[in-house]
Amino acid sequence: MSAALACHRRNPKRRRDAPDHALPQSSKQPLMAHAGAGAGAAEPSSSASSSASGADGASAAAAASSPPASPREAHFFVRATDSKTIAMHAGWDDTVGAVLDHLGACGYGRDLRLLYAGRQLPPEATLAELRLPQDSTLHLAARLRSTQHPHAWQLAAHIAATAAGAESGAASVPAAAFSLDELVKEFILRAHRANLGLSRHDRGAPGGEDRATGDHAAEYLDIFLQAGAALALVRLYLSKSAFRSYAERAIKCFIATDPSSLPMDVLVLTAPVLLEFCRLLSLAAGKKEVLYRSCRRSLASVLSSRPRLPPSMNSPTRLIEQILPFARETVDVVLEGLASMSMMVSPIDLDEFSNFFKVMCQQARHWISGEGSMPRNLYSRESEHGNTWMWRFHNMSMDMLKRLDECLKRLEMDLSLSSDSIGVTESQTIWAARSHILVVLTELDFISAIYEDVGHNLQLVLMAHRAPLNALVRCSKRNERLHWLVKHKNLLCFEARRNLVFMMLPEGKDDFGELHEMLIDRSHLLDESFNYIAQAKHSELRGGLFMEFKNEEATGPGVLREWFCLVCQALFSPKQVLFSPCPEDKRRFYLNETSAVDPLHLKYFTFAGRIIGLALMHKVQVGIVLDRTLFLHLAGRSITLEDISVADPVKYASCKRILEMNAAEIDDLYLTFSRGAHELGTREIIDLCPGGQDISVNIRNRDQYIDLLIKNTFVDSISAQLTHFTQGFTDILVNPDHRKEFFECLDLEDLDRLLGGSNDTINLQDWKSHTQYNGYKEKDRLITWFWKAVERMPIEQQRQLLFFWTSVKYLPSDGFGGLSSKLYIYKTSDSPDRLPSSQTCFYRLCLPPYTSLKMMENQLQKITQEHVSCSFGTW
Repeated sequence: MSAALACHRRNPKRRRDAPDHALPQSSKQPLMAHAGAGAGAAEPSSSASSSASGADGASAAAAASSPPASPREAHFFVRATDSKTIAMHAGWDDTVGAVLDHLGACGYGRDLRLLYAGRQLPPEATLAELRLPQDSTLHLAARLRSTQHPHAWQLAAHIAATAAGAESGAASVPAAAFSLDELVKEFILRAHRANLGLSRHDRGAPGGEDRATGDHAAEYLDIFLQAGAALALVRLYLSKSAFRSYAERAIKCFIATDPSSLPMDVLVLTAPVLLEFCRLLSLAAGKKEVLYRSCRRSLASVLSSRPRLPPSMNSPTRLIEQILPFARETVDVVLEGLASMSMMVSPIDLDEFSNFFKVMCQQARHWISGEGSMPRNLYSRESEHGNTWMWRFHNMSMDMLKRLDECLKRLEMDLSLSSDSIGVTESQTIWAARSHILVVLTELDFISAIYEDVGHNLQLVLMAHRAPLNALVRCSKRNERLHWLVKHKNLLCFEARRNLVFMMLPEGKDDFGELHEMLIDRSHLLDESFNYIAQAKHSELRGGLFMEFKNEEATGPGVLREWFCLVCQALFSPKQVLFSPCPEDKRRFYLNETSAVDPLHLKYFTFAGRIIGLALMHKVQVGIVLDRTLFLHLAGRSITLEDISVADPVKYASCKRILEMNAAEIDDLYLTFSRGAHELGTREIIDLCPGGQDISVNIRNRDQYIDLLIKNTFVDSISAQLTHFTQGFTDILVNPDHRKEFFECLDLEDLDRLLGGSNDTINLQDWKSHTQYNGYKEKDRLITWFWKAVERMPIEQQRQLLFFWTSVKYLPSDGFGGLSSKLYIYKTSDSPDRLPSSQTCFYRLCLPPYTSLKMMENQLQKITQEHVSCSFGTW
């Protein structure tokens, strides 16, 4: 052998050169190799000089330090198996085997082969015999016989050769170039079939389920890269060849726009291929290249949806370092959009940004491998030790937070300027269009779990801009990822909190085909309602309800509102022994521990929980509210002495006295750690702790006694009832795992307003201002009589009139303005001896032309009787 070879390797982190390696010298020009760092560098074209772009510029730096090429010297590049690019100089009479031997000595392994244009080069051939063009690119790969998938290697090599031939214009290739996309689809299909074969082979074997999640497909895609197929396709696409469009179609086979061309088990493993496309296209074609951006979006989507990463990406540090440059590009796009006059960001760019940040947050959390966020000094110190991704990711997050602070300041100014000049509906539309700002805030909240100062600064930004934050949340469309705002509920107004919890409830369907249909007999209201609701599947109820009363023509939302009110009135009646009203607030209920007298009581508690959830879902105020003890249980929080004051004022007062007594007074009570209870007509003694009847209460243990007494009374003794009621409510939520977040987002007073509505006196002026007329005018004598008659009614009679008119007995907390529409009074041609009628779905009261105030009062008096107000007029 008459050549010498040296290999210079540059580490992109450490910037230190490895020592030279030499072969035996000869009189010929020495063979030299310079290894460039740069997983993902674009390959130089055949016309590239020694300083051409390759391996992040490392190849160019190495080539600049090498001896100048002579006419008897070959200059070429080798793409290694570790994704590094090696710039080499060799004599024309050096063989391929000599090159392989030296690469093996440099640490690339022994059983190797070199490929050019998809074809293996014979080891015995000299470079002169091969007539390789200057600056050509060879690919280093393991020998074909060492792989388990020889057919994959053959097909991948054929794809690479076809693309390379089409680029060079070889006469024998153009016909095959037309089928490049079909060849790639065939390769993907083979990977899918290999997976299916693996799944069948390993079914039932230990660990077989884990192995059948894409092992073979991952190996196939790795072969696609090692064979140089990805590089050859990109080179053809970037060339001036007439066949470049076929390369584009072939590359797009890996982009998930056509599900039929990309089976799911292969799709989730395409990240390494997409990453290679992104690297090559980014360096060679630029950031604005359409195909590059499509590959980058697909890369973000695939990574964010992956159950597990391919072997080449299973290191958090390696993965983040690889995708961080692309994530930075998406951050810049979002920052640019937020800085514009409109502050708009396209949904596509927003999704890509969110996907990249989701992956980086997951991997960073995996790298931390612990709970809590990192203090600033920790990731600052780590960056000095080489983990620069931590600091760069942190800086990206702080840049984003700074820009959001500027956006919220601008929104605050807009809010103060536009509040008087823009209508409510128009204002809601404008703020809903800015909901992408909440999406970016959501990503920053995830990052705050990693970086301590990001979380601190995020809290400061939100506190400084409460008004625009509330406007954004209040007008935001459904987005389940906004649940993190529960942590900041003290910054949110009631309307914003209400919108957040409604996002956790189903929307229901508008078409009747998706509704759960019920036909109820009024005389068996509770029993038949129980059968329809308790026996239904969760999915049937989440789609919405359609109900009708037997022998009545009316249907629609008004009938449904009435049904909710009537069912709750019957279900929470003390006669059912399921719930007990609070002594001082008869609208407020807690669970009755003696409910076991009804053998079906547990099923009825499940039914009750579902009814409450459905009433909230359909936004019906049923006039029923829950006691604090029940609310706290639903929220997963403990119950204290102060929480029982409404449910059991007697027990509350007794416990307060015990806490105020001195030691002698407590001893005189002769209390033990037990309590009496009634069950099925008998009285029994219940221990509050093991051996409780033998433990006396004294001044030292009285706090523990009261805690155990409350827990036993309001939790332990009704644990089965609480479990079934909670399960019934959870059945209605979109995601049952979010039950605690639902109640953590609300105060008890909030739930009262959502479920019970207003119990205050009805504001007659508010009623008038939200009523419009058809056939009558506001100043008409008959309308004046009508409002005078309403004004003379007691509050309960007014509620019955409102119920007859709208099926709403308890108004929303914001009064008539909280209803879904205005109220209407229609003039009818009916005889004055006819009673008024209503169309409750449209809030219409149909009023005949009565001839006197007395006649008006008499007719309204009749329809406000309870048994009449629960029936319907014409429809």
